[in-house]
Amino acid sequence: MTKLALALLAAAALPLAAADWSDTYLGYRYGTQFREPGIDGTVEKNILQLTHASGWAYGSNFFNVDMLMSAPNDPAANGTTGAHEVYAVYRGSLSMGKIHKKDFSFGPVRDVSVTAGFDFNSKDNTFASRKRLLVLGPTLNFKVPAGFFDLGLWASHEQNYNGIVGQAVDFKTTWMVAAAWGIPFQMGPVGAEFKGYANYIGAKGKDGFGVDTKPETLANLSVLVDVTPIFGGKGKVYAGAGFEYWNNKFGGANHDGPAPLTNKRVTAPMAQLQIHF
Repeated sequence: MTKLALALLAAAALPLAAADWSDTYLGYRYGTQFREPGIDGTVEKNILQLTHASGWAYGSNFFNVDMLMSAPNDPAANGTTGAHEVYAVYRGSLSMGKIHKKDFSFGPVRDVSVTAGFDFNSKDNTFASRKRLLVLGPTLNFKVPAGFFDLGLWASHEQNYNGIVGQAVDFKTTWMVAAAWGIPFQMGPVGAEFKGYANYIGAKGKDGFGVDTKPETLANLSVLVDVTPIFGGKGKVYAGAGFEYWNNKFGGANHDGPAPLTNKRVTAPMAQLQIHF
């Protein structure tokens, strides 16, 4: 899986130099209401991100890497500091309309794409997750007045590691509905954007404890305002509010019992800042 994912990334890198458009930014998110399985109460997190999106002659690329830094109540394996996690996502899409030079539009859909990609993560807590996820499937690109709205139906296969029992886990291939959007709009004289993603992932068999997983829902939404005029420019610095919703996190059933059985639904507001360049 690692070799295949690296091959996908290498193939995606080929058209980057000839991108028709691109957007790269550094981001920061902060919230105090995150949750982690097995931990009572909420967790404060500081999150740094690097994001790149671009389009080329036959499709598009998206890459994001988050560095998530938890408060000490989500401890690292050493037990003295908060855990650190790195989470990377890549999605590459090929436009059927551009490749075949035909009109694939119908109804509200402007084009149909084929999307492939991966998620990689590593966290230095006792669980020591090492997520390796591959996705592949069709994506519908919808007509919107400005920006984009995409909806994919993909096959999804995950491998991971459970450090508590010292066991690698190879989950069953399942299906995934994935939406992503970025819709610019005006707030009076100020430019703004409603952006985010939402994933619904089917049950993927048994986890590292031998427990049946449940379908999980993850959504991350944000409304960001262009604050560049404060610095004498336009369209470079955005600030605003975000919200994360996560039901049955990691496929584990929601459970309101005390630790280590705790796995409560995540409803976490966030403050956000993005600097585009």
